[in-house]
Amino acid sequence: MTTGDALLLDIEAQMQDIGLPLMARKLDQIYRSPDYLTRDKLSLISDILAPEYQDKTSKRLNNRMKTAKLIGTPCDIRKCTDSSTRQYTPAGSPRILSSLKFIEDGLNVCILGASDSGKTYLAKAIGVAACEKYRVSYNRCDEFLSGLVTLKQRDYAKYERRIRKILNFHLLIIDDFLLNTVTDEREIKVLLEVLEKRIELSRSTVVCSQREPDKWKAMIMNDAVSADAILKRVTKHYIVMIQLKN
Repeated sequence: MTTGDALLLDIEAQMQDIGLPLMARKLDQIYRSPDYLTRDKLSLISDILAPEYQDKTSKRLNNRMKTAKLIGTPCDIRKCTDSSTRQYTPAGSPRILSSLKFIEDGLNVCILGASDSGKTYLAKAIGVAACEKYRVSYNRCDEFLSGLVTLKQRDYAKYERRIRKILNFHLLIIDDFLLNTVTDEREIKVLLEVLEKRIELSRSTVVCSQREPDKWKAMIMNDAVSADAILKRVTKHYIVMIQLKN
């Protein structure tokens, strides 16, 4: 039976072989420490596991941030508070949203406010926080819709795969919502398809718009039916208004 240093080297080799080099290194460090024999067994296991766990979770977060197109984003939801320059209505909305329970419950959030009021900052801050636990995708409305329509026309099979991927995100963020007039009926149909299917699957969508919902009709070819359908889905659960102070 292998014991002592030989057993240690054998265990370290096995850890290396299955891709746990940080655990192997930490095990060797702890084994050779003066207090090794007096350490509590559970604390030993915890200390050996910690470096590998931290490395894996850090890489997973980095991958999620990259997929979400939020890598390098400095937005921090803790900074989204009422101040001398802006006010959130309802009061405390960012704090409530920071719990991310709305994602767990599959609820939608509509963030409204004038240009430079902090809509994008709040949406990205929510997205960054959500990447710790959820799959997230951040998009600008014009690029999002035109890209899907182009893909649908060029390669329907790829379009279907893309839609499935969009539906699989726990949180979809659509920024600059209806910033420009949508003149292509195909984009309206795609938008309704995405919103409707995500609601059916209890997947959360965050939409940011500098236009009041009652102005959306004018941005959708004056199509009252489509505008009403989109409004009902986007504003179905939470509406957050950010007001700039003079």
